[in-house]
Amino acid sequence: MDGYQIFNWGLLFITFALMIYLGYLSSKMMKKDDEGGFLLAGRSLGAFVGAGTIVATGFSGWGFVGSPGATYQFGAIEILGNFFFAPAMMIAVLYFASFLQAKAVDMGSNTIPEYVAQIHGGGALGRAVQGLAALITIILLLVFLTSQIKAVALLGANWLDIDLTSSALLMIGVIIIYTMLGGLAAVAWTDTVMVVGMCLAAVMIIVQILTSIDLGEWESTLNAMDPELLNPTTGAHYGDSPAMVFLVLPYAFLFAAVLPFMAVRFLAFKPDVKLHKMGIYVAIFGALLSLVPVVGLYVKAQVPDLADPDNAMPVYLEQFMPPALEGLITLFILFAMKSTANSLLHTVASATSHDLRLALFRNVFKSQNLVLWINRFAVVILGVAALLMMLYAPPFMLSWLGILGTGTLLASFIGPVFISTFWQGSAWGALVAMLVGFFTSGYMMLFADVGWLVGPLTGCAVSSVCYVGVSLVTKRVAFQKAPV
Repeated sequence: MDGYQIFNWGLLFITFALMIYLGYLSSKMMKKDDEGGFLLAGRSLGAFVGAGTIVATGFSGWGFVGSPGATYQFGAIEILGNFFFAPAMMIAVLYFASFLQAKAVDMGSNTIPEYVAQIHGGGALGRAVQGLAALITIILLLVFLTSQIKAVALLGANWLDIDLTSSALLMIGVIIIYTMLGGLAAVAWTDTVMVVGMCLAAVMIIVQILTSIDLGEWESTLNAMDPELLNPTTGAHYGDSPAMVFLVLPYAFLFAAVLPFMAVRFLAFKPDVKLHKMGIYVAIFGALLSLVPVVGLYVKAQVPDLADPDNAMPVYLEQFMPPALEGLITLFILFAMKSTANSLLHTVASATSHDLRLALFRNVFKSQNLVLWINRFAVVILGVAALLMMLYAPPFMLSWLGILGTGTLLASFIGPVFISTFWQGSAWGALVAMLVGFFTSGYMMLFADVGWLVGPLTGCAVSSVCYVGVSLVTKRVAFQKAPV
């Protein structure tokens, strides 16, 4: 092991210790045996931490590995698409978070599936809504979590010079530990530390690129390879027309506002949090991280024959960064991937231990101490399950698998979460909308030859129509508060 490998391992263990320590601190700050403290950080997130955890979760493995890979494969259109995430997240914080937060606080909702059940009336049918919402969340976010673990493992293996399995075990192991200890508080605090590192990495990357290449020569090289890289006549992976890339803006807004692992942060804000201040932080973090996909075009000009586009970022770090900076930036990129992985793991575990438990066994487990340990045990079980899924999954492109999971979940939840905040439908409307959105988007992503966003957005449209239509012809019931 050379000096740089020792440096990398040292960085890794120092940050592992910090993450676990933050998990320990957050566990001490939760109320004793309080499930709400584990699931929602005691509704204690302020502007800076709230912005940090939202952006860190949104800009993840796809942002640092998947998006540069898509840029390498399809060109500059991916950079434009990636840029829309920052304003979309800011709009979600400024104009939607307060609506969702107010209703969730009034009802005592601890998760998004529970919110969906309560706002549609609760009762026996509400339990079915909560159970279906939890089941869809678990299935689709496990798919997304699989892509995140693969992204972390690929980068960690190259960085530490170990095999993929060992890297995956190491990375998911520490995520399980601190998430199990502190719940959403641990996830949010570690995310905030991570997003600062991610922004530093973005700045270092752009400085290196702009100081190492002639822009005119770079443009000429890319145009000689394929004029579509810089001047697309189609939308490439987004659809037939270049204008299809603008669909990313509404998609990214709904991504931030509706998906359970993102929207649950709105439920965890302090009641008096300054959303305008949070919006400014989101804009700054997001703008910096939107620059990262430029790496794909840089590597395309320098190394045009990569067999796997998702290797664009690892190859960039290995070949074009000094070893010490390579190690530091790789650590920050691992932060990005882990920030989403821990959020997904926490949400999947919450859907299993809280929502499925209440849907199937509402009156069985009464001890708060026992319930808290069920929450923690679910983190371990589902973390191991996602690891096994990654190890035995067939080859896939990271960005595509991420959109399959999140896009289909978005299509399932747009009516019950987003539309219901402004116009309350019925429990039957919610059930039908979730099923229709799930199957429509899933089928189009897996079997139809359409752009990556066409399937999820078509699923959103069909699901929304079903939500409103079925609700108009079935009985709508006022929301119910959570049982004490």
